[in-house]
Order: sequence, then C-alpha cells, then structure tokens
Amino acid sequence: MSSPAPRTTPDRCPGALSTHQAADGALARVRLPGGLLTSAQLQVLAHCAAELGNGSIELTSRGNMQLRAVTDTDKLARRLADIGLLPSPSHERVRNIVASPLSGRVGGPSDVRSMIGSLDVAVCAELELADLPGRVLFALDDGRGDVASLAPDFGVRALAPDRYALLLAGADSGVRISAENIIEVLVAAARHFVELRREEWRLSELPDGPARVLARLGLEPGGSTDVPGTSDSLPPIGWLPQRDGRVALGAALALGVLDARSAEFLAAVDKPMVITPWRSLVLCDLDEDAAESVVRVLAPMGLIFDEHSPWIHASACTGSPGCDKSHADVRADVTAAVDAGNISPGERQHWSGCERRCGRPKGAVLDVVAGPTGYRVS
Repeated sequence: MSSPAPRTTPDRCPGALSTHQAADGALARVRLPGGLLTSAQLQVLAHCAAELGNGSIELTSRGNMQLRAVTDTDKLARRLADIGLLPSPSHERVRNIVASPLSGRVGGPSDVRSMIGSLDVAVCAELELADLPGRVLFALDDGRGDVASLAPDFGVRALAPDRYALLLAGADSGVRISAENIIEVLVAAARHFVELRREEWRLSELPDGPARVLARLGLEPGGSTDVPGTSDSLPPIGWLPQRDGRVALGAALALGVLDARSAEFLAAVDKPMVITPWRSLVLCDLDEDAAESVVRVLAPMGLIFDEHSPWIHASACTGSPGCDKSHADVRADVTAAVDAGNISPGERQHWSGCERRCGRPKGAVLDVVAGPTGYRVS
C-alpha cells in the first residue's frame, strides 16, 4: 500500500496552552486521557466556559473537550493546572489517549481503566514524546473493538484478560503482548516513530511505518492475525446496567455541545464521568433512584438518553461564523435537517463547511459538504 503524500506543514492541533485563533476567537482544547473527568473538574470547566468563553463546552472526536472564544488564555491555563488537567505543559498536545468508555463496568473481556493513568504518566515522562505530532492517537481497547475502530497509531486490543493484540497504524500488527508490557511497548513504539518521522503526522503516513517500528522494538508477528474485525461504533446511550448492580447513563448531545449551565447540573450529580470519542458522555456508578432523577432533570436540558434520536447519527464541523474557511453555517443547517426529519435512522451524516471535513467520524459516513454554490452529498 502506498503511503500518503508527505506533509508540507507542521500540524497545528490546538491545546490548552497552544490555542488556535479561530474566527470567533481563541480555541483551547483540553486533553482528557481515556475521557476521564471528575465532577469537580467539570464544575471548573463550566465556570471557565461561562466566564472566559462562549458559554459552551464542545466534546471532540477523541474524547477531549474544548472551549471557544476564550478571552483570557493565561487565566484558563492556570485554572486547568489547578484542577490537574494540565500535568505536563511540554506534553499537553500529545496526551491523546482513548479507552473503551464502559471498560470494567459494562461488558468487555478485560478492564483497561488502570492502564489509562499509567500510560499518560509514562508518555509525559518521556522527554522525546513532547515532539509527537498532536494528531497521534493512543488506544486501550478492552476487547469490544470500539476504540480500535478509531485507527489509533499505537494501541492494544484485549483478546483475553492477559493477552493483547498490538495495534499499529490502526491495524493488528500480529504481535501479542501481556498486560504488564503494554505501557512499555506503546511508549517505545511512539518514541521510535519520533525518531523515524520527518514531516509525517501519523504512523500510517510513514513509509512502511509499522514494520519499521516493529523492527526497532525487536518484535515479530506471531503468525496470522486473529483479532475480530472492528465495526463503526456508536456511543453507548441510555440506561446501562453495571456489573456491580449500579447504573451508568449514556447521554448524547446535539453536535457534541454542552452548555455551561447543563454542565454545572451534571457536575452536581458528583459521580465519575467518561467523555467518549463519539461526542457523548457516560455518567457512572449511580443507584437506580439517582439515575431516574438525572434523566428527569437533564433530559429537558438537552442531554439525549434516547438511542433512537437522530442526533446520534448527525455531526458537523464548526462552520461559520466560527471558522472563516467555511462556506456555510453548517450547524444551523444540520439542526434544520434534524428538525425537518431529514436525518434517516441508522444513516450517519457529517456536515462540513469545506473540503477539509474537520471532525468527520471514522467509518461509513454520508458527507454533506458546503461549497460556494451550496451543498454536495457524497
């Protein structure tokens, strides 16, 4: 397979310190390894969105959060550092770690939760990894294939509680490793990519990247790959019984946007949260009475607990006026399409303001792309 054409510019993925100057002001992206977020952290983010931003928090396709139209980036950075969301200024853009959101609570042959923090600490401790492009993605898949479907540069997928497939450039490398070796192998693989790359943003762009990384690791495939195929994943939505008898609630958000007031109410529940790579969230460890109360209060505020909602299948880039490259206000247009019943159940649509198609989900998606003369569907 031929590699993509070489990049000619460095990646400009925003962070909390290295913000992006969008048409509507500074955009700050906050990395949440594994999507893990405490209620106290969400409370502060809600206050930051209201006081320093446009009043909303956006969920991203990697389980992170971002604030738009930030008026004081230094104050935001100080507040993030105070609540533990900025542990390494030098590595803040490269802490891109996704993990199976329901791991250890609902289904899955393995529990990868303890690996999330360990991998984050190990990445931040490796000086060379500060030079990773902001597009690089790590993944810890507990066996169900949900985050493996996101084509991570470096990841694992559980085959049994102590047997994992090493994923490189989104594919099974054929190498099998034990749980105790996962962190060491993933960090070493990323370090070798830093050493080998020139302008490439992703391992898949490096000619023979996976093979060259494996050679440097001194690992060889063990024969034919036996990882089950991955499928296009949708967010876990609704009432999710946990294995410990408690309940998790999966909630979607229209276009992945959480307004500050709703975020404050969500934080007041005071339970662990997971932000998923599908711009949704999971509120964990609730008893049944509390879960029913959460639905009664937060559903009218815009959180979507219905897995049949058309918003589960609709996404969009920022569009105008937030992006000066956009040919249309795509968020207003996709909202009108949802309201008119034009989003078919089961058909994923992504609306884009230009050919860059920012935020497009992985997998089979109907593209609705704006141009100078209107929308093109493909």
